[in-house]
Amino acid sequence: MATLTLASPLTLPCGAVLKNRFGKAPLTEGLADELNRATARHEALYGRWAQGGAGLVVTGNVQVDRRYLERPGNVVIDGNGGFEELKAYAKAGTQNGTHLFMQINHPGRQTPRRICEEPIAPSAVKLRNLPETAFAPPRAMTANEVEDVIFRFVNVAVVAREAGFTGVQIHAAHGYLISQFLTPLVNQRTDQWGGSLENRARLLLTIVREMRQAVGPDFPISVKLNSSDFQQGGFSNADCLQVVRWLEEAGLDLLEISGGNYEEPSMMGSKTSEGAAVADSTVRREAYFMDYAEQIRTVSKVPLMVTGGFRSRAAMEAALASGALDVIGLGRPMCVETDLPARILAGGDGTAWEKSIKPAKAGLAWFCLALIAHGDGKTPNTSLTGPEAIELYLKNEEATAVKLRDRAA
Repeated sequence: MATLTLASPLTLPCGAVLKNRFGKAPLTEGLADELNRATARHEALYGRWAQGGAGLVVTGNVQVDRRYLERPGNVVIDGNGGFEELKAYAKAGTQNGTHLFMQINHPGRQTPRRICEEPIAPSAVKLRNLPETAFAPPRAMTANEVEDVIFRFVNVAVVAREAGFTGVQIHAAHGYLISQFLTPLVNQRTDQWGGSLENRARLLLTIVREMRQAVGPDFPISVKLNSSDFQQGGFSNADCLQVVRWLEEAGLDLLEISGGNYEEPSMMGSKTSEGAAVADSTVRREAYFMDYAEQIRTVSKVPLMVTGGFRSRAAMEAALASGALDVIGLGRPMCVETDLPARILAGGDGTAWEKSIKPAKAGLAWFCLALIAHGDGKTPNTSLTGPEAIELYLKNEEATAVKLRDRAA
């Protein structure tokens, strides 16, 4: 058997082939217009990533309903037009033999209050430890609304294929709507969508199965799933392993493992199983979720992408050689170094760009501004401080939200 390297191609179960083992992880961009349609800024940003050498690029979350957004500048596919812009976006992102997967999402109760005064959730459970000035209490969804969400996810996947995207990723992690259905802390329903894990996973699995029927057997379907919510009584690692078994049976092509939500942001790599401190071995390997990938390997053969913490070629090669994963996910480093995979594959020094941003809560703002710079054809300002990034980010978000409100008026 040939030795696997970062340059080795990967054939997914549906037959699609990734040219190498690098995956640009999904990152929210905030570059849509006032009708939440793709723009030339998406073309510029994703063109840079496509030319950057990764075998796979996953988009930031594309929403299925303009009433509920993760942030004001999300792209939405909701009868709002913009198909030609989507085609241009896909064309730019599939240059250089790159696979471009559209991440599809619904934020549920994690819709900011500046966008919606009454978000929806499986049950009327508000976000704890977060101000109601930022996130309004949600109302419980009706059964008809659950069915509507399924239709919307499937519809967006069909549009993605027609526009030229080469696959999709269903966002079922980080406390967004599907993740809310998976956790008993938020899903307190007594109908077919709540109660047992089988019922709580019904929304995700129904979307996967109906999406497969709609897009055909040769179109990659991926899922981003929490290894755990890291909350007592929430979606556990044992729950994750069972859901992965079901996803494999449903014909999943690629699984990206993550963890946490807005209440417990462990996707930043601060926690592992059930709130324990990160194991030393995991820190040494740099990847936050490698331990979980190893566990998943014991119950499933579905191809795995692990994102979070990879900064050196040595750690990437060791992780791949371990057999615990198939795709090295890169997020924040590629916000600055869009060509990081190409540089590593060409024999560069193999060390990813990194910046310690303080305060830690400024990190999201800092990297979002870097993506906006790329979309504007500029170079990110790496000297920007954390407080400066927060101020600029909030100004940008409010200006974008004002445009949405003016459109709706």
